[in-house]
Amino acid sequence: MSTKHEQIIQHIIALPVGNKISVRQIAKELHVSDGTAYRAIKEAENQGLVSTIERVGTIRIERKNKENFEQLTFAEVVNIIDGQVLGGRDGLYKTLSKFVIGAMELDAMMRYTQADSLLIVGNRIRAHEQALHEGAAVLITGGFDTEDYIKKLADEKELPIISTSYDTFTVAAMINRAIYDQLIKKEIVFVGDISTPFESAYYLTTNDRIEQWYQLNEKSSHTRFPVLDDKLRVVGMVSSKDIVGKTKEHRIDRVMSRKPQVVQEKTSLASVGHMMVWEGIELVPVVDQSHQLKGVVSRQDVLKAMQQIQRQPQVGETIDDIVSSNLVANEEDELSFTTKIIPQMTNQLGTLSNGVFTSLITEACSRMLLKVKKADISIENITVYFSKPVQIESELTIKPKIIDVGRLYAKIDVEVYNLHQMVGKGLIMAQLINR
Repeated sequence: MSTKHEQIIQHIIALPVGNKISVRQIAKELHVSDGTAYRAIKEAENQGLVSTIERVGTIRIERKNKENFEQLTFAEVVNIIDGQVLGGRDGLYKTLSKFVIGAMELDAMMRYTQADSLLIVGNRIRAHEQALHEGAAVLITGGFDTEDYIKKLADEKELPIISTSYDTFTVAAMINRAIYDQLIKKEIVFVGDISTPFESAYYLTTNDRIEQWYQLNEKSSHTRFPVLDDKLRVVGMVSSKDIVGKTKEHRIDRVMSRKPQVVQEKTSLASVGHMMVWEGIELVPVVDQSHQLKGVVSRQDVLKAMQQIQRQPQVGETIDDIVSSNLVANEEDELSFTTKIIPQMTNQLGTLSNGVFTSLITEACSRMLLKVKKADISIENITVYFSKPVQIESELTIKPKIIDVGRLYAKIDVEVYNLHQMVGKGLIMAQLINR
């Protein structure tokens, strides 16, 4: 039987898109406490099922597929620009395909304004009306209001008309930034993106015998399987170590390891990769909040995803992306690297940021070990020494050197030079993820 939390999530999923939701209403309809209703609504927001807007409330929105990450709902736009909804609230769940800045004559403006777009314009009543007739929502800048008949038209067409105190340029920059941030988030790989779903996963139940373990081992070539109870919750793991010396008639729940390591679909690839290396695990169950099995992720899945990420072009750039793209192998020594300090790498004083300095060191070590040991690394510990500030436009040489290396671990010393003068050092302890 599903929990109250799951029942609320399913109830929200069944609601029509655009429906308003409140804690009190959910609590009353499903006979749960306000606290339970609030937690479930917040989870629905995390899953992209609802959106909460100040002065409007929480509404059911259409969950966007990952590939449609560049599209924002009008509800999200309201939050981004701290706007006030003047009319057309029932259309807040809709997504906008593009936005148009209305800084031209009305006829020219309407040539660019189409259905599902957002017209960003000042106090131009005719433009507000025409845009709504074209099927576009309207964002009024400068804190202006509009006529009552325009608001009524927006309600009829279920197209939001929003007002913000920001100017047109600032609003366009804010929306652009939101799209850019989503591009960066898109590149972060989660367990749910790479795991084998429940329908295709191999697992055992507490009532199975060791004989069933051997059957799954032949089918899958895995030696480690999750063990489920009658509610499909993960209660243990069983591996080849657990069954050594046992007969095939032994029940699985007598030999399994209890309280196994598990992950959720929103666990990052980096986190699960570190866990697998650190714990020496070949396969981890993926569970929901009720501990029910959603799928499994293997070490092979993680390594494959890591390799694909390194081959893919970057769309939104994080600081680590900037560091990586500016770090090049030294022509004279392939195991040392050079980089030029560009404005994005500096702090408010115009010198190299401490965080970027650390990123440069870790990236150089990662590349060096990839060449020497054909292995990726997971940083366990890093100590950094800054001896001199590094000015913008400086060219640095980064020289990592292996002090000690084993099958699963490495200790690396790093020296950083600017014009043959040492400006900093680093000492890294890292786990190796062999390819």
